Amino acid sequence: MSERDGVVMQGTGGVYQVRTDGGETFDVSLRGRLKHDGGREGKRDPERETMRRVGRLDNAERPLKLAVGDRVSITSDENETSWAIDAIHPRRSKLARRAPGGARGERVVVANLDQVLVVFAAAKPEPHPRMLDRFLVIAEANDLAARVVINKSDLANEQDIRRRFHEFTDAGYPLHLTSVRNETGLEELRAEVGERNSALTGPSGVGKSSLMNTLFPGLDLRTAEISESVNKGRHTTVGAVLHPLPGGGFVADTPGLREVGLWGIEVGELARCFPEMRPLLDQCRFADCTHLVEPGCGIRDAVAEGAVSRGRYESYSKLREELTEATADQW
Repeated sequence: MSERDGVVMQGTGGVYQVRTDGGETFDVSLRGRLKHDGGREGKRDPERETMRRVGRLDNAERPLKLAVGDRVSITSDENETSWAIDAIHPRRSKLARRAPGGARGERVVVANLDQVLVVFAAAKPEPHPRMLDRFLVIAEANDLAARVVINKSDLANEQDIRRRFHEFTDAGYPLHLTSVRNETGLEELRAEVGERNSALTGPSGVGKSSLMNTLFPGLDLRTAEISESVNKGRHTTVGAVLHPLPGGGFVADTPGLREVGLWGIEVGELARCFPEMRPLLDQCRFADCTHLVEPGCGIRDAVAEGAVSRGRYESYSKLREELTEATADQW
């Protein structure tokens, strides 16, 4: 019997690909007890199982579901012909979103990340800054640093692009303008990615896979052309897949997220997910200020003065409404 530690690179149909710290890659299964105890306990607790069945077990106490990016321990049989995951190590970070289709609960897209690269296109498809807000809020809610990447920058004037997205640089996000066709902005982005664990996310069709293939030849991520009839990208990535990079980091290629939902954000904490609003929170007259209608609100005053983007504030208002409705639905 042999034992290795490694990282889950991808998983399909109950079979997971694990890359060990020594650079070996194995196809492994998940031991049955981990499906119930999340790798944290060796025995099943009947009381916990009953609570889980009736829906009374708090999310924080639910078993840890294996995700791409998780560090695990794997062991083999005597002949080293079959490998299985014996333990899931604690996560230091995660990128999670609400389960799609209206289902309750969260879906961990990738675990153990250093940063999120939110990629939009300068054109084809037309970028929607308010959708970009949603991706950034999810990163902030997961305590992950984020970078804004505007790909296909050759399809628009650079000054126009920077003007359109200046509210994000004003909020403190690094902005990268890249073009695979013109090979611009690639060296700067490569330097920020190579040694870190990054998740690549954003709408479909913005060229995420093509961008990474150009940055790191040999990745061979799947790509697809834009559907001209609907101006939306075809989905080429089914689930998150982790890829090792020459500098020692990893990049997670994630599916284009048609349905981006917020998860794990308390309504009263939403403003903290907007970096430019955080310093203003102690300037409100009321401690429980919603930043929507109250007089003496530091955030509303900053919007009126132009210190906070009106567009970003509108995103805050809309997302707060969504979170309020979602919270009400839980009761």
